Amino acid sequence: MFIDEAKIRVKAGDGGNGCMAFRREKFVPRGGPSGGDGGKGGDVVMESSERHNTLVHFRFNPEHTAGRGRHGEGSNRTGREGGDVVLKVPVGTIVYDDETGEKAFEFTKADERFVIARGGRGGRGNARFATSVHQAPREHEAGRPGEEHTYRLELKLLADVG
Repeated sequence: MFIDEAKIRVKAGDGGNGCMAFRREKFVPRGGPSGGDGGKGGDVVMESSERHNTLVHFRFNPEHTAGRGRHGEGSNRTGREGGDVVLKVPVGTIVYDDETGEKAFEFTKADERFVIARGGRGGRGNARFATSVHQAPREHEAGRPGEEHTYRLELKLLADVG
């Protein structure tokens, strides 16, 4: 049996901050809040592939980071979501959490997907805090940080000789 190992560190994208803005137009003196929400951070996803047969590309590139969400903008514009990162692994790869040592996932078929780090939620803009009593809120929410993990990848292959 042939065993290939690699250790990787992944970080999902942080969520974007919510915006604090107020609507301003020529004949609208008190337009009200118009701050948009921040975008969600990108996820780090593993996908099994029959085209790959070793983990050597993870040995020389062990850190993977997804894109962060963009901040919210005025006029109730929500920030853009961060881009996901897809890591291709060969079929037969077992993913272990490096801190606890327990098995997180095992890829047994091609085209299986597993989210190994979730992106942070985007913060809320000041338009979300408006109520009938509190019509001009001056608070907004910061985006949540994305998950950060260290994993150990192990590939088991049966050698066919003869």
